[in-house]
Amino acid sequence: MNICAPFSITVESPEATFALGRRLAPLLTDGDVVLLNGRLGAGKTLFVGGVAEGLGITDPVTSPTFVIVKQYVGFLRLTHVDAYRLGGTAELADLDLMDNPGVLIVEWGEAVESSIGSDHLNIRIDHLSETSRAIVFEPKGTWQTRQIDRVLP
Repeated sequence: MNICAPFSITVESPEATFALGRRLAPLLTDGDVVLLNGRLGAGKTLFVGGVAEGLGITDPVTSPTFVIVKQYVGFLRLTHVDAYRLGGTAELADLDLMDNPGVLIVEWGEAVESSIGSDHLNIRIDHLSETSRAIVFEPKGTWQTRQIDRVLP
């Protein structure tokens, strides 16, 4: 069995960040959890917008910062959470999102990683320049056997 190690993809524009999210979408299945991290303005919501488009969602994706949770329906349901304002893992548990159908993407996911379990995909978006980003994929648990490194580069 091949194990997918962490890997990084450099994108040179916001459009490329969006496109990479769109390329990830077909690899997602019901029940998947993605934790998305990066500093303010890194492109987290833009990346989620690409995922949403790849899932057939036509509604515009906006940051869930003030509402905490947004849901969209396409080929799969997408639940988009902003954990920045959550008081930790207990508040995430109170939202009862882990058993919802579809895909769960959590921005600022490092704040709640300990409550997610071992099967998830960590994605970190690092600033390289005004427009360039390094997008680091770190598969955990069953994600390590999904070979996303062969599909995304």
